[in-house]
Amino acid sequence: MRPRNGALIIMNIIRTAAVELTSIPAIAYKQKLGAGGSGLRIIRLDQEATGIFTVDRRTGGAVGYGAHDAALFPEHAVDEALELTEGLPYSSRGKIKVAIFEQKADKDDVTEDQADSVDMVDSDEYRAIVERYSDENGRMNYALMNKDFIQFAAKSKHVADLVSRKATDGEIVTHILRNRATFLTNKKESLSDAQTEALLESLEEIDPRSAFKELKNHIRRMLSR
Repeated sequence: MRPRNGALIIMNIIRTAAVELTSIPAIAYKQKLGAGGSGLRIIRLDQEATGIFTVDRRTGGAVGYGAHDAALFPEHAVDEALELTEGLPYSSRGKIKVAIFEQKADKDDVTEDQADSVDMVDSDEYRAIVERYSDENGRMNYALMNKDFIQFAAKSKHVADLVSRKATDGEIVTHILRNRATFLTNKKESLSDAQTEALLESLEEIDPRSAFKELKNHIRRMLSR
């Protein structure tokens, strides 16, 4: 399909809800990066230009991922994109298609097969957790999720056994997530280690500063007793 100006338009399948910026004519969405972790892609709507940014897991700020034109993607626009996409989970509604100007594929473009060897974004477990712990605006309510997981940890005999054996906080979080995912989907079989790790990573990418912060703090207090 070609617009009147002759530019070729292609369909780019993305994994999250796209937001429209007000500071510049552009849309933005989050994606998995080829090097791992969560990234932010901003696409100008008035010309053929794309900016890709990594999302710092410690600060939540954006850092340029490869070369981009700072005049086309000013800091205030990147900040707006971060704010608008904050807390948005990977889409559980299915893939979203957006028409964009054709651009050369590069190593930072991530296809479905490249994203992860184990992809849990379209799984029953991911959808069940997002549905259970999302607010009315579709953003993840990590405070509620952490509260529920902490309540489970306080009552679980297996968690108590892991604490007594001095398992790591990561091992205990993995056990809790696996258990709650199985419970929320009402399945008889639990996720494998690889599936649980991929599920945890996908949830952490939404907001790495908040995903399991309170749960991990609670577990560390249990381990220090």
